[in-house]
Amino acid sequence: MNEFSSAIGAALSMIVTFDAAIVEIVLLSLRVSLSAVAIASVVALPLGALIALQHFPGRRAVVILLNALMGLPPVVVGLMVYLLLSRAGPLGPMGLLFTPTAMVIAQSIIVLPIIAALSRQTIADLHEEYDEHLRSLGCTPIQSVATLLWDGRFRLLTAIMAGFGRAIAEVGAVIIVGGNIQHATRVMTTTIALETSKGNLALALGLGLILVTLALGVNATALVISDAARQRYG
Repeated sequence: MNEFSSAIGAALSMIVTFDAAIVEIVLLSLRVSLSAVAIASVVALPLGALIALQHFPGRRAVVILLNALMGLPPVVVGLMVYLLLSRAGPLGPMGLLFTPTAMVIAQSIIVLPIIAALSRQTIADLHEEYDEHLRSLGCTPIQSVATLLWDGRFRLLTAIMAGFGRAIAEVGAVIIVGGNIQHATRVMTTTIALETSKGNLALALGLGLILVTLALGVNATALVISDAARQRYG
């Protein structure tokens, strides 16, 4: 019990004093995860909207596959990206393995189906409300997608935040493609795993507290923005 209390105290002290090691790890974690979510969102939001609005052969199968990919095992994604970026892989000459860029690629692949599946459902619900209005205006499919994405931007925050939560908490894929290299690719989740195995509970607990606070803070902010938008725009 005394050891646990000491670890908690040391962890809080490191956070309050902005310990250099913690700051470096947190900033890299945010840079990687935010970049991955931004890249995934650019692809996933219009993709989800197009699947919601367009009727084509095999659409149901695509929707089922997209929903299934939300549970894509991160270690499998990490292995796939590793094979692509390794020296023997097709992208090996680019030298991206064991870099933050490789971690961004892996996280983007993981969160893309999550954002796409959730945005598809959101846009499908919006389309039921706006369908007649869009038809009366003679909107093309692309115009309809753009309109619904804009009108549903606050609702879509939930999908984006779900992607961020998945990305920031990811450990399996990033440790495979990043290598958990100190001062280079060591993020919060991989550091927590490493330092816990080494018995350095203070650093592990400190990063754990920051990770939980970030996840709660981001989602709370998204909820506040969404509620404020509903009250303002109805």
